[in-house]
Amino acid sequence: MTDKKDLLLDIQDLTVRYHTDSGLVHAVEGLNLQLAPGESLGFVGETGAGKTTTALSVMQLIQTPPGEIVSGKILFEGRDLMTLTESEKRIIRGGKISMIYQDPMTSLNPVMPVDRQIMEMVQLHGDMDDAKAHSRAIEMLELVGIRPERAGDYPHQFSGGMRQRVVIAIALACDPALLIADEPTTALDVTIQAQVLELMKDLKRKFNTALMMITHDLGVVAEICDKVAIMYAGSVVEYGDTDSLYEHRIHPYTEGLFNSIPELDAPRSRLQVIKGLTPDPTDLPRGCPFHPRCPYAESSCKEEKPVMTQWRPGHFVACPVRSGARS
Repeated sequence: MTDKKDLLLDIQDLTVRYHTDSGLVHAVEGLNLQLAPGESLGFVGETGAGKTTTALSVMQLIQTPPGEIVSGKILFEGRDLMTLTESEKRIIRGGKISMIYQDPMTSLNPVMPVDRQIMEMVQLHGDMDDAKAHSRAIEMLELVGIRPERAGDYPHQFSGGMRQRVVIAIALACDPALLIADEPTTALDVTIQAQVLELMKDLKRKFNTALMMITHDLGVVAEICDKVAIMYAGSVVEYGDTDSLYEHRIHPYTEGLFNSIPELDAPRSRLQVIKGLTPDPTDLPRGCPFHPRCPYAESSCKEEKPVMTQWRPGHFVACPVRSGARS
């Protein structure tokens, strides 16, 4: 992995749980992730895998109760976010780390013009008078393809794709070092998805912002990300450079995800699916959490939780059976 001193974000053994009426939800279990400045990471997994919980942990927005960060460290620019005061967290949140959520309509204030919403962000994190803040708002809106004459419009006056552009403008207004995008194109049609992704790629290059892209779409990851982490039942099961992982899918879950992608020129009429269901997060299986669904499972997989091992330089996998780590 990347040299520790060169890291922007270093998540170490993060464990997050939720106390619910149904029991204790194991949302994230012993997660480790690293991100260098300017690097983009695709964070892939089924619904409930723990991707958004990880993002909210980085933003320090886990609601307590019912949520609880049980253990681990989240080092950002060398500082453990969990040791900071709430006022220190607010300075970082939005200023150095920004987040784009799935539904832009719920991210925007419906009774405030979009230029005022950008102004509010830059004035919160910088010493700007109204004139400078408004100038910055216009600049950011133009950057994402919104004409200055629409700056005084309200969110409901924009289409879904344009609202997402506004959200991106707000997120980037303070030049954050890290941008977390949680399924940013889910609510958009395919054509608009492509436009928003192309915009994000251009802005990432322009600002040299590190990106954590949370998505179900492996095509999006291939298009925009340098590295990819595959998450299952609260743990990262495979991690590596995008090219390496796409060419060599080692973990059985990763293999299953890729096999479930439809191929336009394939003769089969039915999609391949991963057998079984994702485990109940209140009652995770003993050993490897994927073993009840795994076609390669051995008896030891039911008892021992696999650890991440390096399969080749920069490519890590938590499956001793498939990686050859088990002698």
